[in-house]
Amino acid sequence: MNDRVPFWIVSAALTGCFSAPTPLAPGLNGSVGMPSSGVQTGAEELPVRGKGFERYRPQGKHHWGRPRLVNALTRIASEMDDELPGSVLVIGDLAARHGGKIPGHASHRSGRDVDLLFYAATPAGAPIPSPGFVRFEPDGLALVPDTREYVRLDVPRVWLLVKKLVTAPEIGVQFLFVSRPVEALVSEYARSRGEPLELLYHAQTVMMQPADSLPHDDHLHLRIACSPEESQSGCSGGGPYWEWLPPLQPAQTGSQALLEAIASDEPLEPLEPSSPEPHPGSLPLASGAD
Repeated sequence: MNDRVPFWIVSAALTGCFSAPTPLAPGLNGSVGMPSSGVQTGAEELPVRGKGFERYRPQGKHHWGRPRLVNALTRIASEMDDELPGSVLVIGDLAARHGGKIPGHASHRSGRDVDLLFYAATPAGAPIPSPGFVRFEPDGLALVPDTREYVRLDVPRVWLLVKKLVTAPEIGVQFLFVSRPVEALVSEYARSRGEPLELLYHAQTVMMQPADSLPHDDHLHLRIACSPEESQSGCSGGGPYWEWLPPLQPAQTGSQALLEAIASDEPLEPLEPSSPEPHPGSLPLASGAD
């Protein structure tokens, strides 16, 4: 018997009032599948702007993610603004409301990925608004194409952001994709401040230049791990599950073939559960960063 679920079965399921991508597996919901081949239900939309943050594309359609991720981003941005007044975190794409493939990304499909633009400063070190996706060189400088002026990576603010993300208990950082030179600048700054060795170890472990996409010298790509609860409901992979994260239970979501069948086609309306609870979960295996 073919393990693959026919598209017409999944399509029929998606047109009904189901909280899962298919009634064949009612336990699947939340972040289903992997970041590079998944869907999501019960997503929350990031507001256009708020205290300490704004969306890179105010009218964009791809600012939906796991509620715990959206809530952490808004909380951390607000804290950044409190501690370093004037800080505005510019947030790029998360995922489509129901997940699936979106333009310009190989991942960002299951609500666990988000692009964060770097904080910037003048060459003299004065904080300035984000110039957008500009490429920072190993010396920390970037040329802004529109103005032909140089800006500097605001390393203290970038480190504070990394620190807050890595220590945020509700998200569980799986990766912070970033270029090696930018990681070196941020790590050296943290060491110079005498940050705790355990924190440095966690930050340096999750900061990584991806091998299968652009180097990420113009933004920080955050991916969160499946939570223990999500690992029971279809969330899968996207990278190692670090030893310091809460222990996972063995997944009870059926065959991998079923997950792949659900993720192989574009999700159809409606996919939202009656109550927007985050579910999903999973184990390792790396996938693309973009």
